[in-house]
Amino acid sequence: MDSSEKTTQESGLGTRPWQALREVVNRGSAEQLQQFLDDLPAGEMARAVSRLDDGDQIKLMIRLRPEMAAELVDGVSEAQAVELLELLPVRDVAAILQELESDERADILSELDEDDLEAILAAMDPDKAANARRLAEYLPETAGGLMITELLCYRDDLTVQDVLDDLRQGAERYSDYDVQYAYVVQRSSVKDDSPTAASSAGDFGRLVGVLRLRDLVLSSAEKRIADVAIRETLAVGTHATLDELAAFFDRYHFFGVPVVDAENRLVGVVRRHDVEEALADRADDDNLKLLGIIAGEELRTMPLSLRAGRRLAWLIPNIMLNVIAISVIAYYEATVAQVVALAILLPLISDMGGNAGVQALAVSIREMNLGLLRPHELMWVTLKESSVGLLNGVVLGLLVAIGSWIWQQNLYLGLVVGVAMLLNTLIATTVGGLMPLVMKRMNIDPALASGPILTTITDMTGFFFVLSLATLVLAQLVGGGP
Repeated sequence: MDSSEKTTQESGLGTRPWQALREVVNRGSAEQLQQFLDDLPAGEMARAVSRLDDGDQIKLMIRLRPEMAAELVDGVSEAQAVELLELLPVRDVAAILQELESDERADILSELDEDDLEAILAAMDPDKAANARRLAEYLPETAGGLMITELLCYRDDLTVQDVLDDLRQGAERYSDYDVQYAYVVQRSSVKDDSPTAASSAGDFGRLVGVLRLRDLVLSSAEKRIADVAIRETLAVGTHATLDELAAFFDRYHFFGVPVVDAENRLVGVVRRHDVEEALADRADDDNLKLLGIIAGEELRTMPLSLRAGRRLAWLIPNIMLNVIAISVIAYYEATVAQVVALAILLPLISDMGGNAGVQALAVSIREMNLGLLRPHELMWVTLKESSVGLLNGVVLGLLVAIGSWIWQQNLYLGLVVGVAMLLNTLIATTVGGLMPLVMKRMNIDPALASGPILTTITDMTGFFFVLSLATLVLAQLVGGGP
């Protein structure tokens, strides 16, 4: 029994977190509900909420205050958050989304039903709705798509005292900001006369410098913040890619980096941990695609027809690819009929080739994601992977050759499967390394298409090498050989 189940048993509310949550949703007060969610161990909230039926999920979300519901939405996966919000009335969705950070809000809005999107935006605060529309224009894996617009920004003609006064007066408003720095912009590029140049719509001026809060507190009150700020500011453009952002944070150990447009106007900030999360999400997405989940994240709480349809979209084409592979066996049917041991060894050769190819495939996709490999570097990858494939093929070939010889007491059978293993490993490793580059040059998602095609190739070559070599020495194989 895990800690969450012990906690719920001790509270007398059930034997499972979701059973206890269901009880509180239907019989407890709003305060008890919030307290229960606060007391759930880390990672248990998403599981507990996902096990509730639609009716109880609606009750849960409506009974929570918008800021508390927003915390819940922020604590679950994006797919689960969308599922929850799609159950609610437009007004409740708008109230919850307004409590999220700008980047999270834009991401979730982009996943909601198009028919409801305009109604939700119309029910939101106009500034936040406009900001969400603007952020939605950027690609997800760019600085514009990852940035937040909740930041501290001040005109360069203000003094240290002006800024300190604003921080005190706006303490409650700024409490949810991830404050590490304040940003200084040109007075002439700011549209109004407010002390701060910040707004939820991202209406900032031209970037002048970065103001460390430590420097602010330790400076003379009469000093202009333009004289306190760090003037040579590092920034990234709105279209900087995720790989470029990752490289930036590898080089500079900053909490965040300002994002500017073509006119050097400050439009937001990208935080280090958002880049790290985006990299992890991309890796998860690539892994799902390699394993056949091609339409994005899948949860078992999704409708059966949707889940089955998404999987069939990948499985049905694989039938055709497998038919192509087994046609090689059909061509050499007579050889297989005479040497039954070959039928037992064929899966070993093809599977090991597939495993070797997937290793090379994964390395190429990873290097491409990190910006270490370009689609035109085919020869470099060929040389690197063929050397690994040859060495591993020799080792694996010797192992299966010796094992087959001992098993059947036939040297020719050992030679056939050993050479086949060597050749198939060499080809599989080389093709696996090249496949993502070729797919990328054809504008096809490497993670989506490489796996099935690679499997078909390694199966065909594995079957071909074993059966063609066996046909050449068929007499020795049937006669028992030396």
